[in-house]
Amino acid sequence: MSYNKINNLLAWLCFTLASVTYVFTLEPSVSFWDCGEFISCAYKLQVSHQPGYPLFAMIGKAFSLLSMGDRTKVAYFTNLGSALASGATIMFLFWSITALAKKLLATKNTTVNTTQTLQIMGAGLTGALAFTFTDTFWFSAVETIVFAWSSLCTAVVFWAILKWDAVADEPRADRWLVFIAYVIGLSIGIHLLNLLTIPALVMVYYFRRHKNISVKSGLLAFAISILILAFVQFGIRGYTIGLAARFDLFFVNSLGLGFGSGVLFFFLLIIGLLIAGIRYSIRKQKHLLNISLLCVVFVYFGYSSFVYIPIRASAGTNLNNSHPSDAFTMYEYLNRTQYGETPLLKGPYFDAKITDVTDGTPLYRKGKSKYEVAYNKPNYVYDHTSILPRMWSTEENTTYAQDAQFYRNWLQLSDNATPTFSDNLRWMFSWQMYQMYWRYFMWNFVGRYNDDDMEGQTNMNGIGGNWTSGLFNNASNTPKFVLNNVTYTPLYALPLMVGLLGMLYHFKKRKKDALVITLLFFFTGLAIVLYVNQPSVQPRERDYSYVGSFYAFAIWIGLGLIALIDMVPKKISPRFATIGAFIICTIAGPVLLASKEWKNHDRSTKMAAHDMAYNYLMSCPKNAILFDLGDNDTYSLWYDQEVENIRPDVRIVNLSLLSADWSVRQMQRKINQADALPITMSFDKYKLGTRDVIRYNDAKIPGYVDVKEIFDFITSDDKRTHVEYTNGTTENYLPTKNFKLAVNADGVMKNKVITPEQKGLLTDTMKWKFPPNYITKENLAMIDILAHNDWKRPICFTTSIGQTSMVGLQPYLYQEGFTYRLLPFKTDSSLRDQLSKINSLVMYSNMMDKFKFGNFKTAKYLDQQSTTMFFPQMVSAFSDLSATLLKEGHRNLALNTLHKYEEVMPDINPNFMTAQGKITMADTSYKLDYAKLGNKLIKSVNSYLTDQLDYNYHQLQKDTGRLSPRDVQISMQLLNNMAAITQNGNQKELCGQIITQLNDYAEKFKSILQL
Repeated sequence: MSYNKINNLLAWLCFTLASVTYVFTLEPSVSFWDCGEFISCAYKLQVSHQPGYPLFAMIGKAFSLLSMGDRTKVAYFTNLGSALASGATIMFLFWSITALAKKLLATKNTTVNTTQTLQIMGAGLTGALAFTFTDTFWFSAVETIVFAWSSLCTAVVFWAILKWDAVADEPRADRWLVFIAYVIGLSIGIHLLNLLTIPALVMVYYFRRHKNISVKSGLLAFAISILILAFVQFGIRGYTIGLAARFDLFFVNSLGLGFGSGVLFFFLLIIGLLIAGIRYSIRKQKHLLNISLLCVVFVYFGYSSFVYIPIRASAGTNLNNSHPSDAFTMYEYLNRTQYGETPLLKGPYFDAKITDVTDGTPLYRKGKSKYEVAYNKPNYVYDHTSILPRMWSTEENTTYAQDAQFYRNWLQLSDNATPTFSDNLRWMFSWQMYQMYWRYFMWNFVGRYNDDDMEGQTNMNGIGGNWTSGLFNNASNTPKFVLNNVTYTPLYALPLMVGLLGMLYHFKKRKKDALVITLLFFFTGLAIVLYVNQPSVQPRERDYSYVGSFYAFAIWIGLGLIALIDMVPKKISPRFATIGAFIICTIAGPVLLASKEWKNHDRSTKMAAHDMAYNYLMSCPKNAILFDLGDNDTYSLWYDQEVENIRPDVRIVNLSLLSADWSVRQMQRKINQADALPITMSFDKYKLGTRDVIRYNDAKIPGYVDVKEIFDFITSDDKRTHVEYTNGTTENYLPTKNFKLAVNADGVMKNKVITPEQKGLLTDTMKWKFPPNYITKENLAMIDILAHNDWKRPICFTTSIGQTSMVGLQPYLYQEGFTYRLLPFKTDSSLRDQLSKINSLVMYSNMMDKFKFGNFKTAKYLDQQSTTMFFPQMVSAFSDLSATLLKEGHRNLALNTLHKYEEVMPDINPNFMTAQGKITMADTSYKLDYAKLGNKLIKSVNSYLTDQLDYNYHQLQKDTGRLSPRDVQISMQLLNNMAAITQNGNQKELCGQIITQLNDYAEKFKSILQL
């Protein structure tokens, strides 16, 4: 069989093995994070968040059609698209490895012998299948996310440049370059990560075409590659739209023509210039100019998928992030303007103070007949700046306080210490590079403890979220809850060693090719770290951003096979050496990775994201307004409603997005079966640049003021309601924080807000204090709703929402499942936790009769969001409901609630919050004479706490630096609680055991507990 036929057959074998793996472990429904939004936008061809993913949406739409009208299967088939794209990525990786391996073993134009073929194919299989089972790549392969398709684009362009390299001397070989340009253009419509392959691609071209290779010319080629990358990223992708917007501004505002006329003229101008340039290059026989212009044209062809964005935005889709329907909003959308700017080469330190503010670039918005200046972006002048600023969060950022404290804690700076450039570099190398890149790299090729993202980002020495080889882990130095968890994946550093061996061998034998792989590795890894310049703790782990870097290292894992063969003594038969090395590398790579990673990537039974969103919706009364905040709430909610049409009467309101004028405007129209929100403001009252912030200025008004009066005052255009500043400007202000809302009992009963039995609980006036010192647009919209809803529609908040987003309404919020509902009951000031109130019978009905529980008890794998975010929330809900029902005298209902918990919830203890919820539930169980469940819960929590304490005692003895005094103190406190509860529950034997443990640990940790 010919070499090419074997190469193709084995590549397709890799595709099949990878695709089957991903299909078997595919998540059957929506996943957490962006997946819900992506599926929703694909299903209805809507507009997702910046910078937009139009081609990805169109591909997702094609796969969604395979559901054949079954809405519950849409997510499965869009997930399937990621699985097949990831399988194809493995196929192209195989071809790339074999192309590089062939260059190592055979000279050009020579026939490859049988032994060499075995070695080349073995390298391809080892590297490609090892990457198949790596943690980061596998995670994205089984859900609807852009990174699977982006990886395919990376694999295709790198394979294509190697194909060009092999035939570069042949006529028409440069068509491969045009093909690469087209794929790069297409990839922009999926994700920008693919652009980072450009430096490596350019260096392949340089090494192949340049006759006199030298350090000087090599550096020049590298500089050109950076310029090409910048040209595509900023020129074609960004400034094309930016210049089109400027042309439109001139045509509309200066020439009086219609909107879009300048954009049309600009694009016709670009087309004309490109055609003229190509004709000139043909006429003058300038090949390099010709191929360059053709590449630009084909990048534009691929990039043209972004025409989708303004078309669909103008159509008024339900999900229409930023509403980018014109050139200016499109430009800001592409450049993620609403997320702010990140300093790269120069900027302020985190302790910098603003010394001056000047008007910067004006932001334009469509008016009635002309573009109008919404506002000028402020330019801030700081007193403490640096080159290459890494610790850059400043006072105008909402997360400034947390960022500044984290910087100081990480670098062990005192509160008054001024950070230096040395501190800046220490932060860059220790946190940005090590913690947020190398830690991820080690996950994939060395192993890791678990998926605890918060500890992983904040503690270099901790176990949670950290990497480990597993070689020295045992029950004395690693908690059992880590060792016994499916997320514990020790790889013994074997894939890393094989990859490093391949890298060293590659540099020894083919320095140029090795340098190309190094550039691919660097630009898709550490270069992203330097460019993104992440400020402090991220809401999630960011390893998916660096998958191209891990892809490059997998090439060296494949070449490690050839390196190992080369180390075998020559007296051993090359064929036997090849077979032996293949077995060793396969076990150290694909087999080990598959065996260790499978258990924490098999999502085939997980329904947590879908069912949590379902429960949020089912907790809402009919026609409710549901306020939520985070991505993991919102995107899953969007999916359930937009795709599966679950509770289309509920209006989902993301408070983060409601801070934008376009979001408020969209809320003023009906979508699905949900009516518009009762927002009475006209667009001119809240458009960008108008009432962006309304500051508090105490007018010394006695008592409480009706919320409608406050709303009318802060939205008035009458100058008498404004405050004037020293510079002569005026603006609205908030005169008081004391709000009230009169309650019309007849209206409340007519709208069935409460039951007739609850009428005696009604208050005649709701009074609360507005906490912030300023009103932002989402607060303004909420105040408008409160002032004009008149109890016609239920107002709910998800239970996961932060209290700062509740604008002081906590005394009137009652839990009815996984939501808090606004109810006009008399307040109880004696309650320490105002959110502990439950509308018990409604909540009981929701949880017992309506909820789904995401296969929580039977799922083979639960991700970090399921276990640490939503599982504790469910435990708390069962605990609070059963305790409240018992307190209200509903013993049978309380007992039913506990039985339901046993039926649907697994016995896991991800954190102390869960442990506390279980302890409270155990107390309720004892009071209900259900000691069986109480003892089970206490024993479960006891195992968790003693495991924590044993681990910390080992750290105390060894002085490893991993001791957590806080964990010790909380564990002892919870053990004390359990001793008291078991004693009150007449569980003498169990109580005695816990007291014995308490005394033992009190002696062991007396140096800590006495602090």
